[in-house]
Amino acid sequence: MPKLKTHRGARKRLKVTAKGKIKRSKAFGSHLLTKKSSKRKRNLKKATLVVKSEYKKMKELLPYAK
Repeated sequence: MPKLKTHRGARKRLKVTAKGKIKRSKAFGSHLLTKKSSKRKRNLKKATLVVKSEYKKMKELLPYAK
């Protein structure tokens, strides 16, 4: 079988944790920040995990991630 290619966009945006969960950054934190509260902007900086329903799709994009 040929090797699978990693999705290059996913590789740049997602990281796999030591336990195999997939970490991502939150959306809506790059512009139009004046109307967002400080609390909301602060929470947008933090990374979060990919939800269970999307996990299988993300694993297909990152075939060799442990």
